[in-house]
Amino acid sequence: MTSDVSDRVSPSPDFPAVSGAPGDEVLLGARLVGSRRPGRWVSAGVLLVVAAMVVHTLFTNRRFQWPVVRSFFFEDSIVRGLELTIWLTAAVVATGYVLGTGLAAARLSSNPILRSVSFFFVWLVRSVPMLVQLLFWYELASLYPHLSVGLPFGPAFASFSTAHLFGGVLAAYVALSLDVAAFSAEIIRGGILSVPAGQVAAAQALGLGRWRTFRRIVVPQAMPAIVPASGNLLIGMLKATSIVSVIAVPDLLYSAQLIYNQDFQIVPLLLVATLWYIVLTTLLSIGQYFLERRFARGSARRGAGFGALFRGNLPLFGTGPAAGPLS
Repeated sequence: MTSDVSDRVSPSPDFPAVSGAPGDEVLLGARLVGSRRPGRWVSAGVLLVVAAMVVHTLFTNRRFQWPVVRSFFFEDSIVRGLELTIWLTAAVVATGYVLGTGLAAARLSSNPILRSVSFFFVWLVRSVPMLVQLLFWYELASLYPHLSVGLPFGPAFASFSTAHLFGGVLAAYVALSLDVAAFSAEIIRGGILSVPAGQVAAAQALGLGRWRTFRRIVVPQAMPAIVPASGNLLIGMLKATSIVSVIAVPDLLYSAQLIYNQDFQIVPLLLVATLWYIVLTTLLSIGQYFLERRFARGSARRGAGFGALFRGNLPLFGTGPAAGPLS
């Protein structure tokens, strides 16, 4: 039987072995040549030319007034405005996510009243522009000169004037927090809904309680979907705090405006504010990257390290990510 098998698999004159075919040594020893992509190189060349033009104009156009930018970069009022911007962003996002978590839980509850109230709040806040909300809260005294606490359609137990209740900072804090709450509620709800229902059913079959199932099963699998959107919301809110300058809140942008209203150095002061926003958003982006990697542990979506990602986006300093095998 062994000889029959060997006869069937042994090469024959009609079907010679691959290794013995003439010219195979030349083919196997040939150098692999990558596919040519002229469009990629042309587009890369155009982008390099545009980037070189931008860099050239930044350093040769004296109207940017970089010495003035450098002199005001750490000016006291600019630093105080920067501190207020950072504080307002942190306070708004923290408060908004606490409220948003409750709204998301209400949207996912079986109680129709909670679902309806949560849906109406999210719909209303998302429908009204942030600037309009800010102005409404700042002008609350015009709409409600007095607020009272008591029974509906009954006597009031306490009443107070709103004339000096909502200053600029408090109005900005309330308006921006409610806006973050509406958007974060949808982010959290979407992340929870991304977890397959079979995971919860399996946890319940193992006898895990609802809270333990939520904490050990749902949250770890929902966080990879929540973190990127939350990072984008945080960075967007950092930049959106600049709208509080319309109600004279001395944030980073308003501090720059106060200075250039006196010395008329408009472009340099706007560049100071721009550079500080770039620094802050860059730091937040790096933190978001490492947070995403932490919650993507054990999955194929974790990706390469920060250094490899940086080199992959700078092809002049590295070869970029290597192409993997086809799946």
